[in-house]
Amino acid sequence: MLTLKYITENTEDAIRRLAKKHFDGNDLIRKVVYLDSQRKASQAKLDETLSQIKKISSEVGGLFKAGKAAEAEILKQQVAALKDKSKELADVMESAAKEITEILLTVPNVPNETVPEGYGAQDNKVERMGGPNPELPDNALPHWELAKQYGIIDFETGVKITGAGFPVYVGQGARLQRALINFFLDEARKAGYTEIMPPTVVNAASGYGTGQLPDKEGQMYHCEVDDLYLIPTAEVPVTNIYRDEILEEKDLPIKNCAYTECFRREAGSYGKDVRGLNRLHEFSKVEIVRIDTPEHSYASLDEMIAHVESLVQKLELPYRILRLCGGDMSFTSAITFDFEVFAAAQKRWLEVSSVSNFESYQANRLKCRYRDADKKIRLCHTLNGSALALPRIVAALLENGQCEQGIRLPKALVPYFGAEYITKQ
Repeated sequence: MLTLKYITENTEDAIRRLAKKHFDGNDLIRKVVYLDSQRKASQAKLDETLSQIKKISSEVGGLFKAGKAAEAEILKQQVAALKDKSKELADVMESAAKEITEILLTVPNVPNETVPEGYGAQDNKVERMGGPNPELPDNALPHWELAKQYGIIDFETGVKITGAGFPVYVGQGARLQRALINFFLDEARKAGYTEIMPPTVVNAASGYGTGQLPDKEGQMYHCEVDDLYLIPTAEVPVTNIYRDEILEEKDLPIKNCAYTECFRREAGSYGKDVRGLNRLHEFSKVEIVRIDTPEHSYASLDEMIAHVESLVQKLELPYRILRLCGGDMSFTSAITFDFEVFAAAQKRWLEVSSVSNFESYQANRLKCRYRDADKKIRLCHTLNGSALALPRIVAALLENGQCEQGIRLPKALVPYFGAEYITKQ
C-alpha cells in the first residue's frame, strides 16, 4: 500500500508513475489527498475541543468549592456539549481514515523510474541472454510426449485424481522433482538464505499483507468454511512472518528461502501454451525472500538476480532476463525482472522466475518496520523471487536434454538425481 505521506507530498508524481502501469489514479489519489486534509482539519478541531474540555472541567471543580453551583452547572453543560462535538469530530476522522485505507488497497504500487513504458509482454526489455544453444535430434519431442514415453509424468491419472493441471510424477519423474528441490535449497543455503518450512494455507490478513488480496481472489483457492487460502507462492507466508514486527537495522537484510507447493487457478488459458507442464494448478517452487533497508534494497535485488542467473547457468539452460514494462508488472511490484528458459522442442521461451522489489508497498500493509541507528522507526523494503519454479524448468530439461542415451541431465543435478540420464525403464 502506498504511504499517505508519499501521496500527499508527491501527488503529481504518484499520478504520473501510476499511469505507467496504465492505472488512472487521478481521481483516487486526489480524493485521498482531500480526505487527508479533512482528517487533519478534524484532528486540529478535536485537539482544540479536548483542550477546552480540560480547561473548563478544571474550572468546574473550583466553582463548586467556592459555592457557585449555578455557574458550575452552566460550565458542566458546556463540557457536555463539547464532548458531543469531540465525538462527532472523532467519528469524522475515523470515517476519513477508513475511506483512505479502502481506496489505497485498490491502488497499485508505483513503478520505479527505470521501468520501461509498455502495455504487455511484447514491450518487455531483454536485459541479457546466456546459456548453450541446444542441438536436438530430428525426431525431437515436446516434454509431454517425452514424459509419456519415459513413464515419468502421468497427466491422465492426475486428471482422474483431481483434475487438469495436477500431474502425478512417477519414478524418475518424482526423483527429478526431489533432485531439483534439494539442489535449489542447497544453492540458496550456500548463498546465505535461511530455510523456512511455512504453512501452505494462510488467513486473509496474510493475503492482504503481501497484496494477493484484494487483487487476486479469483486466482487463489479459497477454503470458505475456515476462510483460509491455499498459497500461490511461499512469498505470502514467509513475508508475513514479519507482519506487525519492528526489526533492528543490524539484523537486516533478512534472507529466507522456502520450498512449498503452490496453488493457482490460472483460469482463462487454453491451447498449446498450457500443454503438459506449461501451466499447472499445483506446482513445486523454491522462493527466496528478503527484508531490507530502503538504502540497500536495490543492491539486494541485484544479488537476487545474480543468484537466480547462477541457477539457470548451472542447469545448462538457454535463458534470457527481461525487465518488465509498466503494463506487464504485478499490482504490488515496483520493479520486476523475469527469467525465461528456452524449451527447444516447443521453440518457446518459458517463464521460470520473477524477481521483484516491492519497496515499502508490502511493508506498509504488513506494518513491517525497523529501528535505524538513530532509533527512528522506518518501513522496510521487501523483495522476493522464484529460485526456481519447477514445472517449466523440468519441461526445458526434458526437451533440451533428449539424446540417444535418454535424457541427459546437467552436471550440477547428477549428484542429486543419482544418474547422468533419465532412461526408459
